[in-house]
Amino acid sequence: MQSVFTGSVYVVRDNIDTDQIISAQYLNLVPTIPDEYKKLGTYALAGLPDSLYPIRFVAPGQPVGAYPIVVGGRNFGCGSSREHAPIALGSAGCKVVLAQSFARIFFRNSVATGELYPCECADRLCEILKTGDVVTVDLDKLTVTAKATGKVYSLKPLGDVKPVVDAGGLFNYARKTGMMPVSPG
Repeated sequence: MQSVFTGSVYVVRDNIDTDQIISAQYLNLVPTIPDEYKKLGTYALAGLPDSLYPIRFVAPGQPVGAYPIVVGGRNFGCGSSREHAPIALGSAGCKVVLAQSFARIFFRNSVATGELYPCECADRLCEILKTGDVVTVDLDKLTVTAKATGKVYSLKPLGDVKPVVDAGGLFNYARKTGMMPVSPG
């Protein structure tokens, strides 16, 4: 599976909650229906206040965002237990969220859905990087390299999380490893 991701970052701060990631009014969209999955992504991070985030994660009228990597501060994904939050980010084209720390339920939902890699970083990248900066995230080397400066930052190991996300989520991983039978079909 892919272990290196290069692209522009979208930078947010501390305590980004699940309502900011995907507002409750969009929770009626069913992610297992392909058209609704795509639509869900168009609303990713739309709950962020315009006054603090004048650049939108997904530009109006666009099907996906221009930012495959989201950078957050502490407690990213706090709030409710909605699994729509990592799904919306994944649908919008996000592959990796780099944060100083994650709310436990968001972290678990990211892994269970297989939508994105939730990576904890030792440095406060949300104060170092700006929206639009280009970085390379290497999940095998556990590094984030800023293209403009060449500076390298460390990630905490993903451990048993990476193969689950690689497989596309918990159920796919369970089928792939023989923990769950593959349904005939």
